[in-house]
Amino acid sequence: MMLRIGAEEEFHVLDVESGRLVPHARAVLDRVHRPGFTTELQQSVVESNSGVHDTLDGLYRDLSVARRRLDAAASSLGLAVVAAGTVPLARIHPREVTADPRYRHMAEEYRKVADEQLICSAQVHVDVPDRDTAVRAMCLVSPWLPPLLALSASSPFWLGADTGYASWRTMLWQRWPTAGPAGCHADAREYDAAIDELIASGVISDAGMVYHDVRPSAHQRTLELRICDACPRVETVVLVAGLFRALVRDACERLADGGGPPCGGHHEWLRAATWRAARSGLEGTLVDPRTRRAAPAAEVLRRMRDRLRPALEASGDWETVHALLERALTDGSSAHRLRRAAAEEDLLASVDLMVDETRGGRTVRRRPASTRRPAAPAAALGALSPLHSTAAGDAVG
Repeated sequence: MMLRIGAEEEFHVLDVESGRLVPHARAVLDRVHRPGFTTELQQSVVESNSGVHDTLDGLYRDLSVARRRLDAAASSLGLAVVAAGTVPLARIHPREVTADPRYRHMAEEYRKVADEQLICSAQVHVDVPDRDTAVRAMCLVSPWLPPLLALSASSPFWLGADTGYASWRTMLWQRWPTAGPAGCHADAREYDAAIDELIASGVISDAGMVYHDVRPSAHQRTLELRICDACPRVETVVLVAGLFRALVRDACERLADGGGPPCGGHHEWLRAATWRAARSGLEGTLVDPRTRRAAPAAEVLRRMRDRLRPALEASGDWETVHALLERALTDGSSAHRLRRAAAEEDLLASVDLMVDETRGGRTVRRRPASTRRPAAPAAALGALSPLHSTAAGDAVG
């Protein structure tokens, strides 16, 4: 079974001198001149959509090229793009949303929740055989999604302050009425009926506003992961994609063999597990999906990887995922690195680190403001790739 993968990444648009969020997404997109890039609810966010890929190497190259194109467009305007859940320096400007009727309606209906939607995520799509399988697989993969959130956690700061969380984006995101665990459904018909009921209630206006942590795509034959922060390092997106593909492959195989949800459909504990991942990231404990007890994050993630080894090997992803996970656990979460930069210097240093890692770098030192100027577009990220051609995954996009 060949499962292809694809990803969507959201990026904040910043003024390169002040490090502040600015509503200039349209200006950046006007200079990209390529398909695969689009606006989002807020005018300070741009989104890139990858192609469909069989291998993790292919996904890595695709995402790296998209980042370089956005960086070049932003740099020419004295701006920078940043992949992170939140950025440290921002101001709330009510109704500053993209000029689109749907977005305008959302801004009016949800008011402060929409005003404060200054957040970015990374989403991963994995092929599934059909929509019924996608719906049934959600119940099997959902317990393992909080560890993927911990891997991606990159939003410790909000409006100039340290929140104490590794992913404050999660706390902001969960205020939407349909955010959180997906729940379990017998088949696509039952799931779609539940969505129709939500729309009929008037709480949401369309199926695109179903913001569950995982959901079947409305337009493609894929299962979509939505729980993660945007990730400064593209390698983190690739790692999450490899693990999620393995979760989906494992779930599809279990369903094909007649296996049902081991949870009996009860996922009440999952919201608590998600909170724990958002609070701790990789630097504390997580809720172990097998025992539902606290355990060190590194232990939970290594056990998850080892449990998924057959699925990872079937896709050709084992060596890549093994190496990237060990690197992630050694380096710590993005939230940890950003806090360290801020503690050693200031919040602007953490902004510089976000920009540098989004471009593919590893370290940065801030120069005095009088000597700073917009950086040139980064060199090809492929030269820094940790993905061995022999370790690339085989599937899905």
